[in-house]
Amino acid sequence: MKKKKNRTPTPHDATFRQFLTHPDVARDFMELHLPAELRAICDLSTLKLESGSFVEDDLRQYFSDVLYSLKTTAGEGYVHVLIEHQSSPDKHMAFRLMRYAVAAMQRHLEAGHKKLPLVIPVLFYTGKRSPYPYSTRWLNEFDELALAGKLYSSAFPLVDVTVIPDDEIAGHRSMAALTLLQKHIHQRDLAELTDRLAPILLAGYLSSSQVISLVHYIVQAGETADAEGFVRELAQRVPQHGDALMTIAQQLEQNGIQKGIQLGRQEGRNEGKLEVARTMLQNGLDRNTIMKMTGLTEDDLAQIRH
Repeated sequence: MKKKKNRTPTPHDATFRQFLTHPDVARDFMELHLPAELRAICDLSTLKLESGSFVEDDLRQYFSDVLYSLKTTAGEGYVHVLIEHQSSPDKHMAFRLMRYAVAAMQRHLEAGHKKLPLVIPVLFYTGKRSPYPYSTRWLNEFDELALAGKLYSSAFPLVDVTVIPDDEIAGHRSMAALTLLQKHIHQRDLAELTDRLAPILLAGYLSSSQVISLVHYIVQAGETADAEGFVRELAQRVPQHGDALMTIAQQLEQNGIQKGIQLGRQEGRNEGKLEVARTMLQNGLDRNTIMKMTGLTEDDLAQIRH
């Protein structure tokens, strides 16, 4: 693949692409050069030339030489054949091919497909240096080849917090508080979590700023009905962070008071509207007119006793 900022394609690349973008030529290429095991799964009658243009996260654009999609001989799923032309050796070509193959997989998913396609990278080399001096096995680019092979052919490490027992989490040192809270953040009543969280905070793994960050996380993302009460209880149980926690609790209390005042004002306005609506009803105005004039709903009017 060539970066957009590079100079125009060489005559080697341009001529190669001119030929290989014809499905008949590409079909002959694949029949000749694909390994038999891979060729056997390819239905070459379904060849479709794809755009070889990819855009990275930073919006830089790069291009593959030739990219085809085709269906499998089993009739299900897709295979992509990505053909790269190189007239000079590239030590990291195997990694580049892997990276471009992943980009093709990503675009396939974005097109609405549910499964990844098998992308077959093929390097077509025509350089002066012979034979091609570098491996096309991307794992060979790692120092720890065996470990890399195992890592990238097995399930990746999974930390499923939802199934780790709380007692085990308590021993996770500086990760314990965060893990425990993220496991239980959607719990409506966090009060019962205090007994587990307080000893973790008392252990001294976290700074005050980290504790404050966790409490703000509880307030912003949690579903507890009494965040203020939870923070006050925690302040009493963890005295080394007590001042900071009490400050947060007081802020929550003040916010609660302000919300209560606003709610009271709103309820007062609604009471006034209901009183006006009652008078209108007594004077024979129809309900639709009253709702338009007061902004009240049918349910609101249903509360009025004549």
